[in-house]
Amino acid sequence: MGGAISLLAVNFIVAQIFVVAFLIISVKSRSGRAAAWCAAGFAVASLSAICEAVLPFTPMPRLFAVGAFANVLAGFCLLRIGLGVFYSVPAKPPVLASFFIGSVIVDLFIYDLPRGTLLHAFFYQMPFFLIQAWSAAAIIRSRRRSYADGILLCMLALSALYFLVKIYAAVAAGSGATAADYLQSPFALISQALGAMLIVGTGVAMLGVVVKDVVDEARASSEIDALSGLCNRRGFSSRVAPLLRDLSDHDVGTLILADIDRFKLVNDTFGHHTGDEVIREFSHILADVMPHRAVAGRVGGEEFAIFLPRVGLADARVVANGIRSELAVKRINGLPEGVAVTASFGVSAVAAGELLDAAMRRADNSLYAAKAGGRNRVECAEPPIRVIASADYHRSGKYRPT
Repeated sequence: MGGAISLLAVNFIVAQIFVVAFLIISVKSRSGRAAAWCAAGFAVASLSAICEAVLPFTPMPRLFAVGAFANVLAGFCLLRIGLGVFYSVPAKPPVLASFFIGSVIVDLFIYDLPRGTLLHAFFYQMPFFLIQAWSAAAIIRSRRRSYADGILLCMLALSALYFLVKIYAAVAAGSGATAADYLQSPFALISQALGAMLIVGTGVAMLGVVVKDVVDEARASSEIDALSGLCNRRGFSSRVAPLLRDLSDHDVGTLILADIDRFKLVNDTFGHHTGDEVIREFSHILADVMPHRAVAGRVGGEEFAIFLPRVGLADARVVANGIRSELAVKRINGLPEGVAVTASFGVSAVAAGELLDAAMRRADNSLYAAKAGGRNRVECAEPPIRVIASADYHRSGKYRPT
């Protein structure tokens, strides 16, 4: 019994560590609600260790035996709620509550059945199998496929399988003649040892997906311009890079650079607050006009960039003119009636295999030409020279632009 009691103590301590970790995350991340539910789940489930430790010494073994069952199952249900919040696959509260209450009632009815029988083991372990399988199914339904999500899915599937195997293990190894005898049975030591490993594995996997979300949130925040809500220069580059890699030899993307005309004069005449309002309104126009999968960013004080994947130069010019027209008639708070803000645009096609910097230079030259040509206009650069694919280069032995 000493070994089983020791493992109960270990399981309890490990659970409290996870409680603290999830509580810390709950106040530090946008995933706070999910982390709080997970903390509650580990806290409630850990109470089963106390119930099981008291069993051999209490005159009310039924109360503590059913309490141990109910605490573990309630903890798993809370974890299911937390995973539902995190993965946006919520469990319906009435269904979850009915499942929990029904399972506890069944456990009360089977308490007097002979222990170590297949019938008792089946009805005792099946609710744990179902709730863990239900949690694993939530991850599958979410369609999130990161490595962290995959590891957590595997741990939940292993946990579900563990409870399924316990149905037969309880019969084969023997789980004690009564609930109070459980800690003295060979099954208790095996069960608590494997349970401890699964608690640690599942808890670490859950922490992994939540921490990854925190890191992704921090990275996204560092790549977003606070004033405009668009990408900053670094965010724009990081988001455009994979779109450039997706371009085939026959595809073309387009880059638009936009610069608000006489923006310094707006700031100097009407104040920086009005200047900020101009930036925000122009950003809203970009967000409204941009086609699907386009990426927009504020890459300078009053300079913006838009990348349009698989959009030709002529269509990109139409988009740029649409943005220009929208801004010219936009009523902006802080500006007197009749005072309009305009912008100039430089447009450049981007060939497959081309670096973003090269396209930026061409678009910037076109933007300069639009400014020099009187502002509030769109200028397009010459189409780029397509860079030959490396395989073609090796076959020909020389560089051949097309």
